[in-house]
Amino acid sequence: MSEIFVSEHTNNATMIYQIEDPHQGTVIKRPSAYCKSPYVADVKIDENDIMGHTPSLGCCGLADKGADVIMSKLSSGKTKTSHRIELSIQYEKGKEIVVGINPRLGESIAEKALRNSCIQGLYNIRSYRRETTVQTSRFDFTGIDSSGRPFIMEVKSVPLADYVDVPKKERHKYDGIEDTKKYNEKIAYFPDGYRKNSTDVVSPRALKHIQELENIAKTSRTRAILCFIVQREDACCFQPSNIDLIYKKAVQQAWLNGVEIKTIQVSWNKQGECRIIRNNMPIYLFEEEGPYRADD
Repeated sequence: MSEIFVSEHTNNATMIYQIEDPHQGTVIKRPSAYCKSPYVADVKIDENDIMGHTPSLGCCGLADKGADVIMSKLSSGKTKTSHRIELSIQYEKGKEIVVGINPRLGESIAEKALRNSCIQGLYNIRSYRRETTVQTSRFDFTGIDSSGRPFIMEVKSVPLADYVDVPKKERHKYDGIEDTKKYNEKIAYFPDGYRKNSTDVVSPRALKHIQELENIAKTSRTRAILCFIVQREDACCFQPSNIDLIYKKAVQQAWLNGVEIKTIQVSWNKQGECRIIRNNMPIYLFEEEGPYRADD
């Protein structure tokens, strides 16, 4: 893999985040046999069965039955769940790959990255705020960059990667491709998830965010930024997914109209430690004449 990225602006950027008091378990059933919410799973920790909150639902199988997961313990007694599923452990080619699957982890990593000058083009920012409403959307961060220019940044967590980026019903056409690739030659992609029809948008909220970022970039001097946090070490590049071509085309158009696209790739371990691998993962937006880095 790529070497660990250490920002020239800080001596403490390698370790970026830590999950407190992590617990490993195995998902027995989702939804739980005792609580029918799709956001609750039955999980075995050692010899004990508990109910765990799954903020990413099943995360395309990463938090469904049989998945080994890392959880944080919830302090509040007001919910039926005692733990929250944060990470999923994947096994491939003799490797253990720990994947961040709680979407909120992406926002936490991005905030640490902002503070430690680990996002390309956002070094030494003057100030920032969390969750600010602009136009009709709430964006993850607004702030002032080092030159005094305002910025708006939306963060998207990327837990999924595969050797090809195709809809699930077409994946069988590529059976065996993993035998020709190294474990860390996957494509990280966003979005994916359940939708009633294959032509539906996977995430209407994500589509709205990129469309409003585009409008901000076109009509103001505010920097409009979309930052993807790739939460696994076994990917070599990122792209808006072919699974949702409406969203992909919206991202392409937004970039052409001035929206900045950033990537941060991190690695996790079973101790709940998160480290930055790099802040310049290749971003592929167009395929007609070959892939292009978005910031070329």
